[in-house]
Amino acid sequence: MNINIKKVGICLRPSTPQLREVFYSVKSIFEAHGIDVTIDNISGSMIGIMGQPFESMCQNSDILVTIGGDGTLISAVRRSYAYDIPVMGIHAGKLGFLADVGLDELDEVLLSLQSGEFNIDKRAMLEATITTATDTKSVVAFNDLVITRPSISKMIHVEAFVDNKEFNTYFGDGVIISTPTGSTAYNLSAGGPVLFPLTRVFALTPICPHSLTQRPVVLPGHYKIEMRTADESALVVVDGQDIYKFGKGDKIDIHLAPSSAKLLHKKSFNYFDVLKEKLNWGE
Repeated sequence: MNINIKKVGICLRPSTPQLREVFYSVKSIFEAHGIDVTIDNISGSMIGIMGQPFESMCQNSDILVTIGGDGTLISAVRRSYAYDIPVMGIHAGKLGFLADVGLDELDEVLLSLQSGEFNIDKRAMLEATITTATDTKSVVAFNDLVITRPSISKMIHVEAFVDNKEFNTYFGDGVIISTPTGSTAYNLSAGGPVLFPLTRVFALTPICPHSLTQRPVVLPGHYKIEMRTADESALVVVDGQDIYKFGKGDKIDIHLAPSSAKLLHKKSFNYFDVLKEKLNWGE
């Protein structure tokens, strides 16, 4: 896939006005390569400059660039999903699983992008429809959907159906439905498997199950799952960023989204190197 990069849209980590100087450094590097820079209005107001509405920025940019960490990139990917635009992450601190470009190497990375020396990872996303008695909401998740209890003093029953057939009942703190990208996030902490990020699968991982026989399951991407609960109240947490309520009589339909997220990486990016560094494997 070739990208003629003439315009970029930039998003900053929220509540971090100290990124102002980093933004101007990034902006000057892009402009030195003949690339126009726009910032979204929320990030702009945080550092005291004018910006564009996020949707307009997506429509008028060839790529999006986030400055912050993995959470900033995840938010940008979810919000820009409808625009099918590649996203690149500049980490403002430690190397991330997703935000892998450092400010000190940005100039070299841009030269590589302009010469076509880059990779575009296509990452599977989850699409879910939450149906309650009063409303229907559609959401997308880059990392995971977590169905969990509303308070720490309660356990939750979650009934799972795969392609309309009864599959399992989870009794405990909840269940994580994870993409391959999200497999190294909450899913990993809950004992779930690490999935190679370019595969079209997803994992169901119980959270502190009230049974020793409950184990994570990896399902092919063409399956559709439905989640229900007999409890009066429960929560759906999307990528740790958005929370929705549902309960008895409601349902959640989940499947892999038809389109993938597109992440821009330098040619030298190697997922296994990042995995070893972040998880301290092989030490």
